[in-house]
Amino acid sequence: MQNWIREYVAAQKAALDSIPVDAVAGLVETFRQALKEDRQIFVFGNGGSASNASHFITDLGKGSSDKLTKRFRCLSLNDNVSWMTALGNDYSYEEIYSRQLMNYGKPGDLVLVLSVSGSSPNLVRGVEWAKKNGLHTIALVGGKRGKLAELADTVVVIDSTHYGRVEDAQMGICHMLCYAFMEVPQAGAV
Repeated sequence: MQNWIREYVAAQKAALDSIPVDAVAGLVETFRQALKEDRQIFVFGNGGSASNASHFITDLGKGSSDKLTKRFRCLSLNDNVSWMTALGNDYSYEEIYSRQLMNYGKPGDLVLVLSVSGSSPNLVRGVEWAKKNGLHTIALVGGKRGKLAELADTVVVIDSTHYGRVEDAQMGICHMLCYAFMEVPQAGAV
């Protein structure tokens, strides 16, 4: 067991080391610009990535916003279970995010999807709708990249296909995005 844990930790460190620093710095700037322009930020994912999306929006909407003179307008689209199940039942599960974006999304807003595979049909459909309607799209994906890596305007790839390690690294990126605004005063300058 101890060897397995050591190997797991080493592989997790490798996944974290694959986070592209320049790309994350670019995301901080993208979020700063969205804050400045009062854009809405939509985040969503499936499974563990849905939990990460919820966690990220909590940190961004509360923690980061509390340190700024202006607040982030942000929403996790996987948090309204009754709406998601109504959309899945009446249309299809593939449309649970795109149909919410139809209600909320406006040109210039931001969409961030979290996915390990990069191929989940509901995430792909959401990004397709967003791109067709003038929203800026960002995908955090694992080493398989998938369709999201082809579609999104900005793509950040974690060099692993292990679900736990990719999700942990993606949450690390989400924490960096939030803590940049909490701990680096110039990041929040609008």
